[in-house]
Amino acid sequence: MPAQPCFPVRNAGNKFGSRKMLREWFLETERLYLRPVTVEDAELVLAIWNDPAFMRNVADRGIRTMVEARAAIESGAQKLFADYGYGPFSLALKSDGSMIGICGLFKRDNLVDPDIGFSVLPEYCGRGYAGEAAIAVVDYARQLGITALTAIVSPTNEPSIGLIRKLGLTFERMITMPGDDHAICLYSRSLAD
Repeated sequence: MPAQPCFPVRNAGNKFGSRKMLREWFLETERLYLRPVTVEDAELVLAIWNDPAFMRNVADRGIRTMVEARAAIESGAQKLFADYGYGPFSLALKSDGSMIGICGLFKRDNLVDPDIGFSVLPEYCGRGYAGEAAIAVVDYARQLGITALTAIVSPTNEPSIGLIRKLGLTFERMITMPGDDHAICLYSRSLAD
């Protein structure tokens, strides 16, 4: 089912959800609601950024407090949406409103095209939620007129590489991101097809 604009969910499940936070859902899939990350998502984002798998496979952002998380969201996610019309989305289960992760598009200074990124809390991994959200985000990218996507991933992160390939991205080359000292994989695909 393609991503659809939707109406607010009416309940909230886990500690990251509240009726206030679930008021403005932007995209809808079969099992998920997606909306732009806001400072109200600081606890969710903090949990994701400090998940050992995220720190191992993506990066240690060095964000350890709610104050730091809110500041990072303001200067990161909210700025992306203001500047480019895209950024990361919070993910919530339709079934109970539980906030489970993030998925979205990111603009990197060293990449021409936006890159897609995703992460779900450990207790929701392996259930297809990241893939479902990523398909909605790719559809959204097309609606924005984006003609190509990239993905950057650690060469040892097999689950994410598998999803990136399912999304139709193919390996392009190894790159080193600014400020990093290790190479990661760059995948890309055209959205014109």
